[in-house]
Amino acid sequence: MASVNSWIGAPIERREDLRFLRGAGTYVGDLKREAVLHGVVLRSSVAHGRLDAVDASRALAMPGVVAVLTAADLPSPMPRIPMRAEPHPEYRPFYQPVIAHRKVRYVGEPIALVVAESPALAEDALDAIEVEIAPLPPVLDGAAALAGGVLLFEEAASNRPAMLQGVKGDADAVFATAPYRRKERFRTHRHSAVPMEMRGLLAEWDAGQGQLTLHGAAKVPFHNRDLLAQLLGLATDKVLLIEHDVGGGFGVRGEFYPEDFLVPFAAMRLGRPVRWAEDRRENLLATNHSREAECELEIACDETGRILALRGTSFVNCGAYLRTTGSTPARNIAQVLSGPYRIEHVKSEVSLLVSNKTPSGTYRGPGRFESDFFRERLLDMVAADFGQDRVAFRRRNLVPEAEMPWPMASVGIIKSECDSGDYRMTLDRCLAEFGWTDKEKLSGRAIEGRFHGIAVGCYLEGAASGKEGARLTLEADGSVTVGIGSSAIGQGLETVMAQIAADALSLPIDRIRPVRHGSTNLVRDGGGAFSSRSVVMGGSALMDAAGKLKDAIRAAAARRLGCTAEEIQLLDGKAVGPGQQALDFGSFAGEIAPVDGAFSTPKRTYSYGAHAAHVAVDPRTGGIAVLDYVAVEDVGRIINPHTLHGQCLGAIVQGLGGTLLEHLVYDETGQMLAGSFADYLLPTAGDFPRIHVVALEEKPSPVNPLGAKGAGEGGIIPVGGVIANAVADALKSFGVQPHALPLTPPNVWAMIEEARKQ
Repeated sequence: MASVNSWIGAPIERREDLRFLRGAGTYVGDLKREAVLHGVVLRSSVAHGRLDAVDASRALAMPGVVAVLTAADLPSPMPRIPMRAEPHPEYRPFYQPVIAHRKVRYVGEPIALVVAESPALAEDALDAIEVEIAPLPPVLDGAAALAGGVLLFEEAASNRPAMLQGVKGDADAVFATAPYRRKERFRTHRHSAVPMEMRGLLAEWDAGQGQLTLHGAAKVPFHNRDLLAQLLGLATDKVLLIEHDVGGGFGVRGEFYPEDFLVPFAAMRLGRPVRWAEDRRENLLATNHSREAECELEIACDETGRILALRGTSFVNCGAYLRTTGSTPARNIAQVLSGPYRIEHVKSEVSLLVSNKTPSGTYRGPGRFESDFFRERLLDMVAADFGQDRVAFRRRNLVPEAEMPWPMASVGIIKSECDSGDYRMTLDRCLAEFGWTDKEKLSGRAIEGRFHGIAVGCYLEGAASGKEGARLTLEADGSVTVGIGSSAIGQGLETVMAQIAADALSLPIDRIRPVRHGSTNLVRDGGGAFSSRSVVMGGSALMDAAGKLKDAIRAAAARRLGCTAEEIQLLDGKAVGPGQQALDFGSFAGEIAPVDGAFSTPKRTYSYGAHAAHVAVDPRTGGIAVLDYVAVEDVGRIINPHTLHGQCLGAIVQGLGGTLLEHLVYDETGQMLAGSFADYLLPTAGDFPRIHVVALEEKPSPVNPLGAKGAGEGGIIPVGGVIANAVADALKSFGVQPHALPLTPPNVWAMIEEARKQ
């Protein structure tokens, strides 16, 4: 009797963890090569200035120094890093050169690459390079950028590359006659992902074959391969990007940075392998930042508290250049400002501004974290104005399931709609899991010197569009090798893809060999791992490949058994024909070539949910303790409850860190003051012990064959708004209303003291 597979939905342990726990993972830093050289980057110590001269003669004379590459050594015109997402023509003047050229625009911008026989020798040579920079006034905030008194790019004549507009209905007309209006200004602060493993590269050039191999790929290797080939003047098939184990990504790892050009360029020029690895200071200084945005948000309601329209004017500080995904947070703010609420009229204008800070990009939930904070803070204020319960106010304004799919604001030609969902269901489940009715009695109460507050917020997470590729190879022992274009950045990709493949092929999971991922020689094309897309896109591509492989096995078996393909049944790794004649899958290994599958869609999935928090605030210090945190999300279809739970839990902790601890602070000269973990505080295991996550699969997505929705970012999106609202609830007797993050003890204490003066 045939077994019935049900690997999808099974809470199996992560396959990849065994090698990690045994110390058998292979990271780019573990790779050994003969005659390898080591690169170290000289970075600008000035935020804004004219680069008049770089003299490397003393450094080149030092023992062990092989080369010092500056702008003078690079091709002309200077290669620049284009946008990966939405590369609009107006962004081009703001692209980053791969090395500082005529000007420096942020502290940390590469000025030279020193290549030496050891990292220590390369580091020593940095001090011998003489750099002449004529300082210019730095532009650090939105007001200075908009004023335009100092321009980062004189040829562009503006510090505003673009203004994006999200539009739905006619918000201006509604505001003209609405009986209730309220406007508030909110701000989120600059912080970013801090992966455990920092960026690193190893480049090898085979001059005889004209082949470049770059180790250290992550997130979007196929895009980066194509771009690197273009910048170096090589054919695409002569550039190979290899992904090894990656110690975290969260949106910042794997984008194309200056080093992704400089290191392979050095290897080609010198004819020897070149390794580069950033240290933690470089990671904080040079890897993409995110989140710095402000918004003037206005809401219109009818007399009963039904939301009629939402209107926002926002500014996103993109840093010194627009590179790869620099516009994505702004676009998301423009599109998802209304969140899961039934708001028929939306107008959201978002300006991208450049400044003399590290360039920004995507960090888990880009733009969605910010817009959720803006909106959820305002909704609590509005509910109070109406004298309504904040839960009831939200429930009545959520999009009802009967109106799915619900269209969102359009940003130019970019349109999207919520695919499926019952938003009120997840809100009610969250309240029940949290024990809202009992905890409400604590609202604003002082107990042993601390004031208690609770809050709830709703969100949605847009994810997964574009294309993805997969490849299945039948092996002689009857097992199947899986190749996938998605990248593994810690999300359990190898495990969930094995589960999907095992079910799709009706095989025991131990017949699925370790999943190979990310590298550009595994499949024809790949989209990568971003926007919570790996399961939706990669899993669907695997299902397509599995269908083709099963068709190929049936056809091959029919030829051998002298019957039609329709008469062949595939059971437990065997092809069974009339009369129960059976052939093992492995017998076809030499006959059936590797099978490629693909999946593409312009439509996004939208997971959704609600979070609730209970905090206690000490007014003497401003310290906030998170006493309880509950998250409920519906992800359409759960592949593995364990990995999903880890994704959500980790995202919540990152959100709490970003809300309460982390802040990339700059001084008035553009120097970043958070250069180490002594200044940039991260959450530790004991900080937030009570986090409860409930994952549901009530409303599958109709836009992919798995019915799955992206689930990697949802956990972080509502955290800032929920915690800020809980703090406001705790401190309502003081009249404190947080309008900005982070909610560090000094900031909360200052709000309390300011409120006491009024």
